[in-house]
Order: sequence, then C-alpha cells, then structure tokens
Amino acid sequence: MFSLLTVTAALALVPSVWGSNGTASSYVSSLPLNTQGLFNESMEWMDDFYDAAAGYLYDESAATALRHETRSSAWYAVGLLARNNGSDVENALKIIVNVCSAQFKDPADQWYGDYQQEPEEPMLGSPTYPPKIYNSWDPNWRGFVGTTLIVGLEEFGHLIPANVTSFIEASLFNSTKGDEYRVGGVDGDNLYPAYSNPAIMRAFVSGWTGRRLNDSNMTISGETYAQQIIDLFDRANTLSEFNSGTYTGVSLWSLALWSKYLPADSVMTQKGPTMVKYTWEAVAQLWHPQLKNVAGPWDRSYGFDMNRYLSLMALHLWNYIGKDKSSMISKPYVMSHSADFAWAPLIAILAPFMETLIPESVFPALSTFSGEHTFNSSTFSPPFDLYPRNITAWLANNISIGAETFNETVIGGPATNPGTFNPALIQWDTGNGIGFITLYATESHVVAEAAPGSLNLTYPDGNSSSIFTLIVSPFKAMKTISSIADIQGLTVNITGTINETFALSYAGGYGGADTVINNFEFWNFTYSMPQNSTAIPHLHLSVELW
Repeated sequence: MFSLLTVTAALALVPSVWGSNGTASSYVSSLPLNTQGLFNESMEWMDDFYDAAAGYLYDESAATALRHETRSSAWYAVGLLARNNGSDVENALKIIVNVCSAQFKDPADQWYGDYQQEPEEPMLGSPTYPPKIYNSWDPNWRGFVGTTLIVGLEEFGHLIPANVTSFIEASLFNSTKGDEYRVGGVDGDNLYPAYSNPAIMRAFVSGWTGRRLNDSNMTISGETYAQQIIDLFDRANTLSEFNSGTYTGVSLWSLALWSKYLPADSVMTQKGPTMVKYTWEAVAQLWHPQLKNVAGPWDRSYGFDMNRYLSLMALHLWNYIGKDKSSMISKPYVMSHSADFAWAPLIAILAPFMETLIPESVFPALSTFSGEHTFNSSTFSPPFDLYPRNITAWLANNISIGAETFNETVIGGPATNPGTFNPALIQWDTGNGIGFITLYATESHVVAEAAPGSLNLTYPDGNSSSIFTLIVSPFKAMKTISSIADIQGLTVNITGTINETFALSYAGGYGGADTVINNFEFWNFTYSMPQNSTAIPHLHLSVELW
C-alpha cells in the first residue's frame, strides 16, 4: 500500500523550497506562435483573478461574490509552472498544495478522492451541506484535476520539490481509488465507457498512477476500462459523446495524454493516436470555416453558435489555424461559458504533440471551406441507445444542416438534458451573424435526416399528442417576428402531418414566456398534431439561402 504524505507534513515542508525568483523560462517562447498567443492571453486573463493571499483563483464566473474556484486554480498552477517567471513557481506550488490538501480523503464517502469545488464550502456530507452528485460535488473533477496534476509532473517535474511531488502522488492515489467507486447507474452516477470525456480521463489517470506507484491492480483497472472505451470507438471510429464543441475538446486532449505519457505496452498508447486521427478527420468534415461553427448534430453543447460561447474546440483550432479563423472573438472572456478559457494553458502545452497526430489533410479543411459535401457516420452510447445513432450532415456555401437518428431510453440524449442535446440543426450566415434552427427533443425516438437543403424529422412512436419544438435564433434585422417567413437570410418551407398553425413564444433574458438556454435567447416555434390524428408525426423543413 502506498504511504500517503499527510497534509500537515506537506504544508510544513513546502515553504522551505519556495521563494526563488527565476526568470521567464524558454518553454513558452519555444511554442508555435499561435500557441504562444493562446497561452499568454489566457494566463494574462487569469493573472487578474489570482488571489495571492488565498492561493486560489477567484471564480471567473459572474456573480460569485469573490468566492474562489478549485479546478481553474489547478489549471492556472500548471500554466504558472510553464511560464516560470518571477514568483510563478512559488504561486503554483501554493495552489497545488491547497488543492490537494482540500481533497476528500475518507474512503467511506462516495466522493472519496474528489476535490472541493470552492474552498469556502462547508463540510460535504454534513447535515447542513448534504451530498448531491453534480451539485455539491462533481465526480468528474477527479479527472479534470488529476490529469492536470499529471501534466504538471510530466512537463515541469524539475520545478516541483520532492515533498510536493509525493503529496501530488498521494492525491492521485486518492483520486484514482475514488474514481473506481463510479459505476454507471449506481448511486446516481452516470459514468459509463460511453461518457467519453470523463471515461478517457479515468482510464488515463488510473493507468498512469498505477505505473507511477507500482500498483498493478490500478494499472490493470485503467487498461481494462480503456479497452471498453476503445471497443465502442472502433465500431465506427467515433467517440460515443459525439461532436461536442466543448467535450470533443476534452476527449481529444485526454487522448493526447494516452498517446504521450504512457509506455508502449499500454493499449492507450497503441490506440490513442488512431483515435485522435479519426476524431480530427471528422472535425475537419464537420467544421464550417465560413460559419466558424461545427455543423450539427451536437450531443452536448453550451450554446447554439460557437462565435458566442467559448468552446474548447475553438481553443484547439486557435493552435492550428489561428485565433482569427477559429470561433474565438477578440475578447474571449466576454463570451458565454468563458470560464473554460482557464483550460487554455493545458491545451497549449499539449498542442505541439497533438499536431504530430493530426493528418496533414485536416489542416486545409479547417482554414478554408472545401466546398459542398455530405457526412455520414454513427455512434453508440449504451445503455442509453437502443441502437446506434445514425448521423447525417450537409455543408454548403454559408449553410450547414446536421441530424442524428436515435432511439433512447431517455429524452435529451445520454446527458439527459434537452437543453444541451441538439439532434437536428440548421445554421446559416444571415448576413448579420449566424442563424440557427434546432430541434428541442421532446421524444426519445426520432428519425432525423439531413440532406441538401432539407431536414426531415419523424417520430416513429409518436401520436396525436406529440409536438415538434423548433428553437430559432433572434435576428438583428427584425427583432420581433411572427412567422417562419420572418427568418432572416433563409427561406424555410415547413410541411408534414402537423397542424399548419403553431404556437410562438420568446425566451429573453429580461422577459418572455420561455427561459433562455445556456445564456442564449431564442424564438420557440412549436407545431402540434391534429386532434385525434392517427398519422405518424412528421415535419419536413426545406430551406434555401436568400
């Protein structure tokens, strides 16, 4: 059994190795120019959030009343090690010790090995602060923080004193053992191998930590779990958590860890590069350089336009095609979901290695629209999918249509969240921003097919009570609309077995009948079926750019 270093001992020893005022390392200057820009902009932004007295970043989210945040502090700490200028290393070590000290260390708790979300929170599991998964504690943070600590050790271990290194290793032991508690469908947990981004992180941290600590059971656990992820991927060379502006970014980054930091005998080393290759090839087919968006369908999204919310895929794209060609605006920190900008240093650190895994044919397609084309694939997320989700997409000049057919045990995709699940989507250039029409899932079985200028939606198990809810973007040219004919830049013809009439409502930040989704305002067009209809619910959208 690995002997854990106590918090008291670590805190007592660390100050003796702090205080060196080094000059800026050559590490950052050795990065490619685009990657230097990504790294430096994100670090300069986080510098303004750093609370040196607390040894944490203030939470970058709005309205947090000067609370601090653990995960972004860990990301910032590794960025400080990379920059290594002035007191950067001292501050990095202080953050790391704080984060590891506040880890939950009681093996009797379901959240054992996880990390606090904020240092201000009461004792988790106390009568006044009961545990609620993905609320008072987030099990995925074991992976987010654990992978970050490993990158710190791998890339900048020479800057970390031996006692702090041991403290990190102890934390990784806790994190890995705690992650073994996770079984999809048990105790409210949803971690299955199909939950790609935390699953890939879990396999990596277990495989890496097991080898580091000579714990063969831990190593085997990581390898076995990785093989389950690989088996799902190999079915169609796709991630189960498919085409997410945020979580494809996590999965790609984590697959780079598989490929770089494990020995040749690991199945993760053997398969990671191939999985990166196929995933980037799919991204190249679905990325629309004119719209600066990945075409649908999206399994999980934090918005309806990547030009308005900060996605991790945009950070990857910044590395390889530049900030101006990615979906990042000049001031990323004003975008929705901007707190994810804190991950940029980690993405920058892995960028040069990632580039060696990306096929040369991918880069031109990311920079310049390759012309009208279609995309067909499938993916599978057991136990939610009753059969694989079939994916179709069509991309043409200034427009994309994407869809996936699914039959699931839940409504809202494997994340069970209709607000982030976009199984059918149209995007286009309105002449004044990106327009979108997306299906808000209200059924668990939908046949959705994209074709040139066409989106076809059918509910095989639907009935006369079924509805089709279309979320439609606001438009700058006509702020108040009353029909589909008012849509800007796109002619839309709707037919099917539905009523010709529709219900129209608005979701506004300051009013309207509906509630905004992921900070996005929208119009809601809801089409119902005729009363007592026996027809299969069907809606067809035929579209043409103005």
